[in-house]
Amino acid sequence: MNSVLLDTSFLISLSDPARPHHSEATAYYKECIARQVPMLLSTIVISEFQVRQAINDLPLRNFMVLPFNVDHAMACGLLLRAQARDPGDDRVRVKDDFKLLAQCQCEGVSHILAEDARTPAKYVDRHRTEGLLPTRCVLLRVGFDASWFENGQARLVP
Repeated sequence: MNSVLLDTSFLISLSDPARPHHSEATAYYKECIARQVPMLLSTIVISEFQVRQAINDLPLRNFMVLPFNVDHAMACGLLLRAQARDPGDDRVRVKDDFKLLAQCQCEGVSHILAEDARTPAKYVDRHRTEGLLPTRCVLLRVGFDASWFENGQARLVP
């Protein structure tokens, strides 16, 4: 794991102790800090989070803000051209998720931390299968797994 992009669903879980996956979000957050894994906060995610809660409620000093730039926009267009959204998926949400995938592609981000298995996870998996994106999606609902930080290697001894 060289860096992680934080999805809006991850930030919501991190900021709200009442969320079902708050403890997993907290564990990944603390592990990223302990291992000095850069946590990237996209301006796209900031705008989504700000709809319901102030971004200033988050520990911003531990995140690196990632602006959405021209190269990201161009990569996003190519990803959208290569992989259409599923029927029934919200068009705006999918476009924002593809913007995040483009940022991962352009910046060489190895992982996305998310709670939601529908998007961006399914699009990450499809783009990986087609060889368009090396990024992996870590889902909070699966539970905390330190092997993500060890290139998939699990410890033999607990």
